[in-house]
Amino acid sequence: MKQKIVIKVSMHCQKCKSKALKIVVAVPGVESVGLAGKEKDEVVVIGEGIDSVELTRRLRKKVAHAELLSLGEAKKVEEKKPNSGDAKCSPPPCGYLQPPPCYNYCVVQPNDPILCNIL
Repeated sequence: MKQKIVIKVSMHCQKCKSKALKIVVAVPGVESVGLAGKEKDEVVVIGEGIDSVELTRRLRKKVAHAELLSLGEAKKVEEKKPNSGDAKCSPPPCGYLQPPPCYNYCVVQPNDPILCNIL
Protein backbone atom coordinates (compact mmCIF):
# COMPACT_ATOMS: atom_id res chain seq x y z
CA MET A 1 0.00 0.00 0.00
CA LYS A 2 1.43 3.34 -1.03
CA GLN A 3 1.31 6.01 1.60
CA LYS A 4 1.46 9.77 1.39
CA ILE A 5 3.29 11.64 4.15
CA VAL A 6 3.22 15.42 4.54
CA ILE A 7 5.83 16.97 6.85
CA LYS A 8 6.13 20.67 7.56
CA VAL A 9 9.78 21.72 7.86
CA SER A 10 11.11 25.18 8.71
CA MET A 11 13.09 25.92 5.55
CA HIS A 12 14.14 29.49 4.87
CA CYS A 13 16.68 29.13 2.07
CA GLN A 14 17.20 27.06 -1.05
CA LYS A 15 20.10 25.21 0.58
CA CYS A 16 17.82 23.99 3.40
CA LYS A 17 15.21 22.81 0.88
CA SER A 18 17.74 20.83 -1.15
CA LYS A 19 19.23 19.34 2.03
CA ALA A 20 15.77 18.23 3.21
CA LEU A 21 14.99 16.66 -0.16
CA LYS A 22 18.31 14.76 -0.13
CA ILE A 23 17.56 13.40 3.34
CA VAL A 24 14.08 12.24 2.30
CA VAL A 25 15.30 10.60 -0.91
CA ALA A 26 17.91 8.61 1.06
CA VAL A 27 15.15 6.80 3.01
CA PRO A 28 14.39 3.33 1.57
CA GLY A 29 10.94 2.92 0.03
CA VAL A 30 10.54 6.50 -1.18
CA GLU A 31 9.14 6.72 -4.72
CA SER A 32 8.52 10.45 -5.13
CA VAL A 33 9.23 13.63 -3.20
CA GLY A 34 7.91 17.14 -3.69
CA LEU A 35 7.47 20.50 -2.02
CA ALA A 36 4.02 21.87 -1.33
CA GLY A 37 2.35 24.61 0.62
CA LYS A 38 2.10 28.33 0.15
CA GLU A 39 5.74 28.94 1.06
CA LYS A 40 7.03 25.56 -0.21
CA ASP A 41 7.72 24.52 3.37
CA GLU A 42 5.89 21.18 3.28
CA VAL A 43 7.63 18.03 2.07
CA VAL A 44 5.27 15.53 0.40
CA VAL A 45 6.62 11.97 0.31
CA ILE A 46 4.99 9.05 -1.51
CA GLY A 47 6.23 5.49 -1.12
CA GLU A 48 5.83 2.10 0.52
CA GLY A 49 7.03 1.01 3.95
CA ILE A 50 8.28 4.42 5.06
CA ASP A 51 8.56 5.05 8.79
CA SER A 52 7.05 8.53 9.10
CA VAL A 53 8.25 9.08 12.68
CA GLU A 54 11.83 8.17 11.77
CA LEU A 55 11.69 10.43 8.71
CA THR A 56 10.41 13.34 10.80
CA ARG A 57 13.12 12.72 13.38
CA ARG A 58 15.86 12.76 10.70
CA LEU A 59 14.58 16.04 9.27
CA ARG A 60 14.36 17.55 12.74
CA LYS A 61 17.93 16.49 13.52
CA LYS A 62 19.63 17.51 10.26
CA VAL A 63 17.60 20.44 8.89
CA ALA A 64 15.32 22.28 11.31
CA HIS A 65 12.07 21.95 13.21
CA ALA A 66 9.83 19.38 11.51
CA GLU A 67 6.19 18.58 12.18
CA LEU A 68 4.24 15.60 10.81
CA LEU A 69 1.06 17.05 9.26
CA SER A 70 -0.64 14.07 7.67
CA LEU A 71 -0.21 10.40 6.94
CA GLY A 72 -2.55 8.55 4.64
CA GLU A 73 -3.00 6.38 1.60
CA ALA A 74 -1.82 7.84 -1.69
CA LYS A 75 -4.56 8.32 -4.25
CA LYS A 76 -3.98 7.01 -7.73
CA VAL A 77 -4.26 9.57 -10.47
CA GLU A 78 -5.87 8.09 -13.55
CA GLU A 79 -5.10 9.63 -16.88
CA LYS A 80 -7.98 10.03 -19.29
CA LYS A 81 -7.29 8.57 -22.69
CA PRO A 82 -9.12 10.13 -25.62
CA ASN A 83 -11.14 7.79 -27.81
CA SER A 84 -9.12 6.97 -30.88
CA GLY A 85 -12.27 6.31 -32.96
CA ASP A 86 -13.70 9.79 -32.48
CA ALA A 87 -10.61 11.78 -33.28
CA LYS A 88 -9.97 12.55 -36.92
CA CYS A 89 -6.42 12.16 -38.01
CA SER A 90 -5.17 14.48 -40.68
CA PRO A 91 -2.91 12.97 -43.31
CA PRO A 92 0.75 13.78 -43.01
CA PRO A 93 1.87 16.76 -45.05
CA CYS A 94 3.31 15.90 -48.43
CA GLY A 95 6.82 17.08 -48.75
CA TYR A 96 8.41 17.64 -52.11
CA LEU A 97 12.15 17.89 -52.17
CA GLN A 98 13.39 19.92 -55.08
CA PRO A 99 16.53 18.71 -56.79
CA PRO A 100 19.62 20.85 -56.46
CA PRO A 101 19.84 23.57 -59.11
CA CYS A 102 21.80 22.85 -62.25
CA TYR A 103 24.30 25.60 -62.99
CA ASN A 104 25.39 26.23 -66.59
CA TYR A 105 28.87 27.44 -67.17
CA CYS A 106 30.82 28.35 -70.25
CA VAL A 107 34.58 28.21 -70.70
CA VAL A 108 35.89 31.14 -72.70
CA GLN A 109 39.35 30.99 -74.18
CA PRO A 110 40.90 33.83 -76.06
CA ASN A 111 41.44 33.23 -79.73
CA ASP A 112 45.15 33.79 -79.95
CA PRO A 113 46.74 33.38 -83.41
CA ILE A 114 49.99 32.18 -81.91
CA LEU A 115 48.34 29.15 -80.35
CA CYS A 116 46.90 27.89 -83.61
CA ASN A 117 49.67 26.65 -85.87
CA ILE A 118 48.59 24.62 -88.81
CA LEU A 119 51.47 23.65 -91.05
